[in-house]
Amino acid sequence: MSAVADKIMKRVRAKGRGWVFTPKHFIDFGTRGSVDMALSRLVQAGEVRRVGRGLYDYPKLHHKLGALTPDAQMIALAVSAQSGDQLAPSAATAANGLGLSAQIPAKPSYATTGRTRVRVAAGRSVALKHSRAPVLDNASETANGVVQLLASLGRNKVDADAIAHLSDRLDNKDMQALLKGRPVMPGWMGDVVLRLNAHRRGAIDAIRGGKNPPEGLS
Repeated sequence: MSAVADKIMKRVRAKGRGWVFTPKHFIDFGTRGSVDMALSRLVQAGEVRRVGRGLYDYPKLHHKLGALTPDAQMIALAVSAQSGDQLAPSAATAANGLGLSAQIPAKPSYATTGRTRVRVAAGRSVALKHSRAPVLDNASETANGVVQLLASLGRNKVDADAIAHLSDRLDNKDMQALLKGRPVMPGWMGDVVLRLNAHRRGAIDAIRGGKNPPEGLS
């Protein structure tokens, strides 16, 4: 096996089984041609698996079922890395994860700064929908999920209960990412972020002062 293939497998093993990747993840090891050739050899050797156009994985193994289908989020992250787009939870996924909806999305879907499309990898379909709301740099899934959720709700449906509920689920890092991202948000959404921060700070101040925290933040 070539030196490039050895380097690729070292990185793949470090990431662990279940990782989905593209040739772009190894472009620091050589030319695109040498990386493609090394990946082809690794597929033939059974070290990695080709799961879609330009997509590979280091599959998780089941003692009876063998190689498992890759996780939807891993596929979405790899597709984003392939295209250079940014990724965020869809509004429906965010609503479920943040506790505002008990409905679990039937199919995996994500918001993206790229074009709307469906990618298939190892038989699993993942939908990526172009986001009209910003996807924040260096922000957690929670923070970006809040942005997508607010965009879906619209300015007239973010009431006091929603503010209390969402602020309870943000940590300091999430809140700082949202505050930092206000310049790229619509004005009304930036104002909602200020309300979230004010509610959260009020709850923290109440706890520090030995008072009962506002409803929804206990």
